[in-house]
Amino acid sequence: MSLARPQTSQAVFIWLLVVAAMVSAMILVGGATRLTDSGLSITEWRPVTGIVPPLTQAGWEAELELYRSTTEYQVQNRGMSIGEFQFIYWWEWGHRFLGRLIGLVFALPFAIFWLRGMIPERLKRPLLVLFALGGLQGAIGWWMVSSGLVDRLDVSQYRLATHLGMAFVILGASIWIALQARYGVSSRTPHRVAPVAAVFWGLVFVQIILGAFVAGLDAGRIYTTWPLMEGRVIPDGYLSGMGWFQAAFESRPAVQLHHRWTGYLVALFAAVLCFLLWRDGHAELRRAALWIGALTLIQIVLGITTLVHAAPLWLSLIHQGGAIALFAVAAIVAWKMRRIAAATNTPG
Repeated sequence: MSLARPQTSQAVFIWLLVVAAMVSAMILVGGATRLTDSGLSITEWRPVTGIVPPLTQAGWEAELELYRSTTEYQVQNRGMSIGEFQFIYWWEWGHRFLGRLIGLVFALPFAIFWLRGMIPERLKRPLLVLFALGGLQGAIGWWMVSSGLVDRLDVSQYRLATHLGMAFVILGASIWIALQARYGVSSRTPHRVAPVAAVFWGLVFVQIILGAFVAGLDAGRIYTTWPLMEGRVIPDGYLSGMGWFQAAFESRPAVQLHHRWTGYLVALFAAVLCFLLWRDGHAELRRAALWIGALTLIQIVLGITTLVHAAPLWLSLIHQGGAIALFAVAAIVAWKMRRIAAATNTPG
């Protein structure tokens, strides 16, 4: 007689939450790496041997010599000392090390849980996909870095947005699968608010991607007034001599404007979602409304504060942390709309 496979697993739930927390830390370290202009300090992709940093003075000199071949060094950092180079090197090395550590923390328990039959059958394929996305993210990271090694001062904002977007896809999938592992299959009759919750989650993701373009172009350090942009709704130089589509991704004024106005749209959807959740009367949904409302308001205040202070590192990272928190809570609320739907929608 064969043993029945588990339908839920608290161990898998905890493991995936640890992975999600580490991915969140990875996003923050990646943000610091970008904002300190550290991402191009390591000019080679060595997935295995790269885990060992320079251990001697000669090793540091060799790494700095490789960095001297980049446009960033020749235009922006010419004459950089070993100490200055080590500062940016350690940010990039830490970012890559954390990525390797996440891979280990995912792969080793995954193999153990799989071999011991602890993974619910319905979650095996999603977890395999999640594992593949993690490997793909490593390749995307190098693809991004390589764009800045020749003829550019920074990495491509398109590749930066792709890299950040994939990080949030992995974060969202980790949270979703963790909830499935802990609580089982979601309801097949979604709550009537579920579409609004899903749209809100999607809008938060879009806003995060737009934020990547702002960071990639240093667009948060111009037009540092609010609510208007130096006295105008649409700033001077909006198109920057480009066509509209190109300007949407390459003009610094346009990128900042779109990030601002998408933020207002996120706030509007948050208000609608909170109203609908609160009106439902379900205690759990009212708690969700409070979380969504509070985090959205905090993130708006952080965004404005970061802007008017010309995006200093510490404020920018707090703002990015707020985005992670709002995205995670939006994911949980979107999932809950599926699980508690039957109980909430049933007349009684």
